[in-house]
Amino acid sequence: MIRATMAAMALALASLAGCGSDPPKPAVNVSVGQQLIDLKKARDSGALSEREYKSQKADLIRNVE
Repeated sequence: MIRATMAAMALALASLAGCGSDPPKPAVNVSVGQQLIDLKKARDSGALSEREYKSQKADLIRNVE
């Protein structure tokens, strides 16, 4: 009985060994130009206010220089 229980536990653990989170995805490099386009689209769609757009645009450009 104990052997059967231990075997069942071992089988259960072995089947779970492959489970877990997906491996991390590599970072995607997005060009500054694409980021500016995305910011403009966000502003045009109303997702960003004009003030937020200008602030984020300035931050982006400042970080490039």
